[in-house]
Amino acid sequence: MKAPERYYDFQKDISGCGIFGVINRKRGLIPGDMPIQAMTCMHDRGNGLGGGFAAYGIYPEHAEKYCFHMMCDDDAAIKGSEEMLKRYFDLHFYEPIPTRRTLAILNPPKFNRYFVTVPRKPENEFRGLPEEDYVVAVVMKLNATVGGAFVVSSGKNMGAFKGVGFPEDIAEFFRLEEYSAYIWTGHNRFPTNTPGWWGGAHPFTILNWSIVHNGEISSYGINRRYLCEHDYLCTMMTDTEVVAYELDMLIRKHGLSWELAAKVFAPPFWDEIERMDEDDKQLYTALRATYGPAMLNGPFAILVADNTRLMGLNDRIKLRPLLVAEKDDMIFMSSEESAVRDVCPELDRVWMPKAGEPVIVDLED
Repeated sequence: MKAPERYYDFQKDISGCGIFGVINRKRGLIPGDMPIQAMTCMHDRGNGLGGGFAAYGIYPEHAEKYCFHMMCDDDAAIKGSEEMLKRYFDLHFYEPIPTRRTLAILNPPKFNRYFVTVPRKPENEFRGLPEEDYVVAVVMKLNATVGGAFVVSSGKNMGAFKGVGFPEDIAEFFRLEEYSAYIWTGHNRFPTNTPGWWGGAHPFTILNWSIVHNGEISSYGINRRYLCEHDYLCTMMTDTEVVAYELDMLIRKHGLSWELAAKVFAPPFWDEIERMDEDDKQLYTALRATYGPAMLNGPFAILVADNTRLMGLNDRIKLRPLLVAEKDDMIFMSSEESAVRDVCPELDRVWMPKAGEPVIVDLED
């Protein structure tokens, strides 16, 4: 997937962006109409240069297979990506992702989805890797070597849908009102330091992880170099991409809890650490010493999801808005209370999380 020519000439605008997430703790399915309506309410937080959604629980008939959502510029990119997928995976089923003609969407790429499994005894350069590392390696190779092709998502029983347009335009294009999921996240983009293009829209994903973000990751350069040392290739030229890969590295590969990963992203200040008791002081000193290059600098509010939970997190001084609300078995997270009230007027509880303090909601078994 090719970025716009002379992307470095794009002017920086004041940051906007809107994020929304909802989870049903008992895995009740939420129609796509709800996140679409919530994101439409926050229309003015974007400028039409990016919108997208991630949905979990949408492919129950293929729940044990990795689903690759592929975005391709042309038939040559489709052919190249399919050849690579067939070379590295057992392909069980594939089809075009259903779309409809939408007046606001001009010259969209082509979208297909492929349901694959890792071969029992792969015969290629990644054959010694554990299964999930194998999938990540193929995603990185495909994005870096197949011209005009980009892996939108690669998880199990989930998918991401994104592109250039307002969220309601992207939802109409992908017919998202026809889907139901137990976790949804949505994003309305207002590009700042990077251009608005199809591959640079949110969510960003790897395996089952998805991330939507409002703000600016000013530490993108050092975060990206740190990830390159751990075999992650950042190719989308958008700061949020590093958050998805850091999540995979910190939690899946290094075994940190979600809470500790959140403290890597938004750690306490050194003067706060100095005032802690000895155990906490040692813990947070070790985290900052070990994962300093993974810390996220700059203003941000992020929503993180995988197949089992949803997390919201602000930066250390809360420079971007984030609200959490409850209604029965559903938890909402949003940039604005108006978006939540629009889809659920009567709420049991509403609050603003503290700066740097994650809100983590798990599905019930």
